Amino acid sequence: MLEKKIAPKIDDAQKFKIVRREAIYTGIALIALIFFWLIAGFGTASIDVKIFHLPLWAILGTVGVWIFAILISFVLSKKLFKDMDLGGGDDE
Repeated sequence: MLEKKIAPKIDDAQKFKIVRREAIYTGIALIALIFFWLIAGFGTASIDVKIFHLPLWAILGTVGVWIFAILISFVLSKKLFKDMDLGGGDDE
């Protein structure tokens, strides 16, 4: 039988600190995604490579950005974000 880990109780100040840190990580991930989109789309526009009769910049600027976003989301959720009870579910 699988048992769910019970996280230790943390106070509101620590919760806000964790949420703020995670928001900063998310903002950095967004900036990285924008830079990847600029480099993958516009940066490869002068390269004359075609994949399935589509230019490389079109593939990297769409599907490449999508895959990069999935990778960033995976890293954020598995490595940087912390699962915690934010409260509010019970009447205190």
